Amino acid sequence: MKAAVWHGVKDIRVEDVELRALREDEVKVKVAWAGICGSDLHEYQEGPVFIPVDQKADLTKEIAPLTMGHEFAGVIEEVGSMVTNYKVGDRVVINPTLTYRKKHEDLDRYDGFNFIGLHGDGGFATYANVPESNVHRLADNLTLQDGALVEPMAVAVQAVKDAGVTLGDSVAVFGAGPIGLLTVIAAKASGASKVIVLDLSDDRLEKAKELGATHIINSGKEDPVQAVRAIVPDGVDVSFEVAGVAPTFKQAIDVTKARGNMMIISIFARPIEWNPIHLTNTGVNVLSSIVYTPTMFQRTIDAMSTGQLNPQGIITSQIKLDEIVEKGFEALTNDKNQSKILVELSGVK
Repeated sequence: MKAAVWHGVKDIRVEDVELRALREDEVKVKVAWAGICGSDLHEYQEGPVFIPVDQKADLTKEIAPLTMGHEFAGVIEEVGSMVTNYKVGDRVVINPTLTYRKKHEDLDRYDGFNFIGLHGDGGFATYANVPESNVHRLADNLTLQDGALVEPMAVAVQAVKDAGVTLGDSVAVFGAGPIGLLTVIAAKASGASKVIVLDLSDDRLEKAKELGATHIINSGKEDPVQAVRAIVPDGVDVSFEVAGVAPTFKQAIDVTKARGNMMIISIFARPIEWNPIHLTNTGVNVLSSIVYTPTMFQRTIDAMSTGQLNPQGIITSQIKLDEIVEKGFEALTNDKNQSKILVELSGVK
């Protein structure tokens, strides 16, 4: 079968690979659509960040080169002998997080933490074998394209919950990439009254406005801290760092009110220099959120099904698997008009 395989920095190859044998607790999914994530882009541009290269990953027992892709949905084509909750023909979306599953689920997401598509073979392929425990049934009124958006939407939903956004809150989002845009959607759905988005790209800022941002600020054209404080003089209730660079990390703290929360969602591929006295002087709480619980993943599907969450607006391109480097990773690297690019596998909707 065809698959997009990571071999190294700027070295992703679409090649023929053999799907490993299906295990008794797994389902074989014929992939319909898969999204390119910011984490995938980090691996392409400057990896390895998560991808195991020196030794096998703890939970998957796999090592590079491996098939990428962790935002995907498809149709079950085969079930293992121990699978009880799913059958051939079921439309499903994959929760790609793998943990030891020994703790309360809110803590479990920090226990082990391997990722289908980063620590082991994923969904940029014709087929993917995944554990039954990582499969969620897709609501009947959602398309398989919608299914490819569940995973990144769940990241934003979990982060907004963890940050404590409530009715009437003011929010600042630093970074209008896909997760930043989805954070706008999740914050609005949670009742935020002011959602201020900051980015260097006017095109991305306009997209943020389309998706619900009440204010947009180009950080390259005006001082971001002064601009936010002009809107909310005492500082926002919650800020989200979704850019993953030192300047926005510090600015997100500076725009947040005393005892407010600054939430880190972004992946910092490299260390930054920062003095914690910044917090001592401002009284801001710095929080972080990684992925989501299985419950929050399911709630994201449910909220998309009822129309409470509508992430479809972040899709900017649909491409074929053979085009994934040039029209996928390179386009996301060079074209700031791009947000979420979906890769067509079977193309079933």
